[in-house]
Amino acid sequence: MPEHKHQPADCNCFAVRQAARHVTQLYDQHFAPIGLTTSQWSLLARLKGLGPMTINKLAAGLVMDRTTLGRNILPLERDGLLEVRPSPTDARAKELHLTLAGAEKVREGVKLWAAAQAKFENAYGTKRSAELRHLLRTLVATDLGSDQSVKQPTRR
Repeated sequence: MPEHKHQPADCNCFAVRQAARHVTQLYDQHFAPIGLTTSQWSLLARLKGLGPMTINKLAAGLVMDRTTLGRNILPLERDGLLEVRPSPTDARAKELHLTLAGAEKVREGVKLWAAAQAKFENAYGTKRSAELRHLLRTLVATDLGSDQSVKQPTRR
């Protein structure tokens, strides 16, 4: 068996996920007073900025699988912050619409987001933060491909 030069501590996935959890905790603490998680606020803010969209389009834009998105949608719909409606152009698709209460929640969250952003940039540096965002956007745009030779588990 060939010897690998990389060690588990060099795992890109682990490092990115660890950093994501670390940063998410900061933002979640700031959004707690309005009862939202960072993921929920981002979802609402995206709808406010881009308007109604299908669940698939939103999931792709957030780089999130539909199941995870669905878990974030349910409490937002329950709390009247968004509505799920049939798509006017595709009977099989559902569209997400921000409600007035959802738009107000986004407005409340902007100040909290700005405070979390400032705390991050004060700790990490404004220039390094901008460079990090650029690197992460480039990473998201990189085609990592899917390895068709890897057997996928059967879902039941």
